[in-house]
Amino acid sequence: MKQKVLLVKTSSLGDVLHLLPALSDACRQRPELTFHWLVEEGFAEVAAWHPGVAKVIPVALRRWRKAPLLALRSGELSDFWRTLRAESYDQVVDAQGLLKSACLARLAHGPRSGLDRHSAREPLAALFYQHTFPVDRAQHALQRLRQLLASALQYPLQASPADYGLAGRFPRRSGAEYDWVFLHGTTWPSKQWPESHWVALVRLCTPHGRVLLPWGTPAERARAERIARVAPDRVTVAAKGNLTQLANWLAAAKVVVAVDTGPAHLAAALGLPLIGLYGPTDPHRTGTVGPNQHALQGRCDQLPCLKRVCPLGAHAAIHPPCFDPLSPDQVWRLLKILSEG
Repeated sequence: MKQKVLLVKTSSLGDVLHLLPALSDACRQRPELTFHWLVEEGFAEVAAWHPGVAKVIPVALRRWRKAPLLALRSGELSDFWRTLRAESYDQVVDAQGLLKSACLARLAHGPRSGLDRHSAREPLAALFYQHTFPVDRAQHALQRLRQLLASALQYPLQASPADYGLAGRFPRRSGAEYDWVFLHGTTWPSKQWPESHWVALVRLCTPHGRVLLPWGTPAERARAERIARVAPDRVTVAAKGNLTQLANWLAAAKVVVAVDTGPAHLAAALGLPLIGLYGPTDPHRTGTVGPNQHALQGRCDQLPCLKRVCPLGAHAAIHPPCFDPLSPDQVWRLLKILSEG
């Protein structure tokens, strides 16, 4: 009988995608293991994409927090409890390192492993594990997860390029009605490349090709519609779609331009050429990982400040001001080179 391992990595999209290469390593090095994955319901389809995942267990913490009484009365909480407790695991690996993920790991049957208190984002989470492992916090998040699984599952840390396990699932397509996908939406206001920059980039590139603008929230849709007005016959605002549809859209693009957002990591996981636009965050620690990735960083004495809201220049002409030097002309020059290559 194969040994069963439960992976706990609930969110966000980028974090979930960062676990895929570690899982690919584990599948190659420990083929006798069967993997289940506990993940936030909105990212369950991503976990299911990986061929090494035998079972996905969705959890709805984000939704349940908004209406706990409804979740209790509906029976969702008890259903989740029964599903999680129905299995006995040879190991439960918390790959999140947060109190919420450690508590979820504690609910499962099986010995628990995770980051030690010096390595976890929330040190108290380490109290919930029987086995803890040190992982250098200065490494990229993806590499940290590869090291954690190698330590927890006892195989040599792999030095090969990151393999997300998605080869063939979303094959590159040609002949789409657009050339480029621009991922303009992100949750942090400080990570948003200014709308005026997107407008200028569209003006520069649309004489040479077509653009698709996906969106995830009503505010992002409104921004996409404003940007599209610059060249309505050359820019398409995407329909509302799930992550599988987004992956198919991305797979048809020649190049993707993106702010620091979860879908940018999806583009990297699919092996697409990508131009990443970074302000307050550090691409060396949380940027996209894959072939043909190009990180362009804004400039500010405080970078990387990791501030959700920029503390400087609220009334500056360009906000956040760290993006002022990262011009549309610079992005277009690189976009043109990558498109022609």
